[in-house]
Amino acid sequence: MNICIDQGNSRTKVALFDNDGRMVKHLVYRSFSSADAHRLYELYPIENSIISSVVNLESSMVNTLGRLSKRFVLFDHQTPLPIQNGYLSPETLGQDRLAAAVGAAWLCPNENLLIIDAGSAVTYDFVDEKGIFLGGNIAPGIKMRLNVLHTMTKKLPLVEVDEQELIPLYGQRTRDAIAAGVVRGLVFEVKGYIRTMSERTTHYRTFLTGGYAPYLLNAVKKEVQYEPRLVLIGLNRILEHNRE
Repeated sequence: MNICIDQGNSRTKVALFDNDGRMVKHLVYRSFSSADAHRLYELYPIENSIISSVVNLESSMVNTLGRLSKRFVLFDHQTPLPIQNGYLSPETLGQDRLAAAVGAAWLCPNENLLIIDAGSAVTYDFVDEKGIFLGGNIAPGIKMRLNVLHTMTKKLPLVEVDEQELIPLYGQRTRDAIAAGVVRGLVFEVKGYIRTMSERTTHYRTFLTGGYAPYLLNAVKKEVQYEPRLVLIGLNRILEHNRE
């Protein structure tokens, strides 16, 4: 069994995969510690591990995983990949972006891919049918846009938007105008990328993932393949690639 750990700024997502590559357990932690890792190894027959982090990893976590695992991969820009990385500065590329690209290429091989990860930031990444990561773009996420409107102006309130909320086409009060401007603006942005891809190539797939993806899904669900655990799927594929 493999354990894949995606450590973000505010949450750590953990998945367990069986030997056939099926995800059998998915967990989310506000703070994932060495003690949590020990507990999972006691509960499940874990043999191999991989960790990706956007924050500085504690040495105790690295030591724990290295000691408990037959094969341990600390995912960084030097880790061998099952796709080709065409990014010009691979050491600056977010590991979550690359893992999501690997996951999408694993699920849909030999396809041109657009991977949209709607998290704290929204990333748009491209993989061609030859399995080459071409690069991508980074834009502010929903919460970031809401915060900027509040902090960079004197009178606009800080608005929170629920993923189940019905967003109007246009607001008739300031709160709704902000919510509609941010969420619908991002929907139009996403659709613009999808439309541009359809104009440039005849065969392509679009993946949507990330914590804020549900805010967009109803508006674009006919045009995307929604995979909330795409990064973890990619991490498992990278781990398997380094075992082969």
